[in-house]
Amino acid sequence: MPKIEKWERRIAWVVSSILGTAIIITAFIALFGKPLFDDYMLLALVVTVFPSAVLDYINYRWKTSVDEHLPDLFRSIVQAQETGMPLPQALDEASKRDYGPLTKELKKMVAQMSWGMPFEEAFQSLGKRVDTVLMRRTVPLVIEASRSGGHIEKVFDPLGRFIQMSILANKEQRAQTRPYIAIVYVAFFIFIITITLLFKTFFVQMIDLPVIGFSSLNPETTKRIFFHMTMIQGLFGGLVAGKMGEGTVSAGLKHSVILLTCGYLAFKLIL
Repeated sequence: MPKIEKWERRIAWVVSSILGTAIIITAFIALFGKPLFDDYMLLALVVTVFPSAVLDYINYRWKTSVDEHLPDLFRSIVQAQETGMPLPQALDEASKRDYGPLTKELKKMVAQMSWGMPFEEAFQSLGKRVDTVLMRRTVPLVIEASRSGGHIEKVFDPLGRFIQMSILANKEQRAQTRPYIAIVYVAFFIFIITITLLFKTFFVQMIDLPVIGFSSLNPETTKRIFFHMTMIQGLFGGLVAGKMGEGTVSAGLKHSVILLTCGYLAFKLIL
C-alpha cells in the first residue's frame, strides 16, 4: 500500500468537511422537518468521516509493513558488514533487496549518502519519513552507536531481534483485543435487534392505546428516535473499537462507518 502523507490526510479532512457541511446546509434549507432530513445528516457524517477513515487505514497498513521489514533490513546490513563492507556500501547492497515499502525510503537514504550527506543526517531523515514508533526508537540508538565508533553491526543485530520481539508482542496484543472489538459489533447488532422487537411488538401496539405518555407519539416519531439512538451507538461504538484494537480513536473511524452503514440498512430493510 502507498504511503499517505500528513498533508494528504489534512486535505482529505478539509475537502470531506466542506462536502459534509454543504450537505448539512442543503438538508436544513430543503428538507428540515421531512423524513429525508435524517438520511441527509447521516450522509453528511459518512462523507466527512469516510475518506479519512480509508486514508488512516492505508497509512496504518503501510507503517505496519515497514516495521515488519525492519528486522530483515538490519539482518542484511549485518551480513554485509560481516564480509568486510563499510557501512555505506553495506547499505547500498541492502537497498538492492526487497523490503516492501521500506525499499523506496532506503534507496532515498543511499542516494542522499552518495551525494555527500553524513550517515547520521541521512538516517535521521529516513526516520522522519517513515515515522513509525519502532523507527523512532531505533534511530537514536543507531546514531549513538555510530558516534561511539566500533563495530556498528553489533548494534544492528540486537536491534533487529528487539524489533522482531516488539512486532510479535504487538501481534499478540492485537489478537488479545480482537474479541473486545467483536463485542462492540455484537452489542451493536443486539441493540438493533432489541429496538426492532420493541418497535414491532410493543411501541406500535401501545401507540394505539390511550395511555399517558404514548398519545403524543406516532410510529414515525418513535422510529426516528430509535434511528438517532442507533447512529449514536454506531458512531461512538466504532471509535471505542478503534481505541481498543489499535490504540487510537482515529483508527475507529472505519469501524464507525461500517456500523453506521449497517444500522442504516437495518432500519431501511427491517423497520
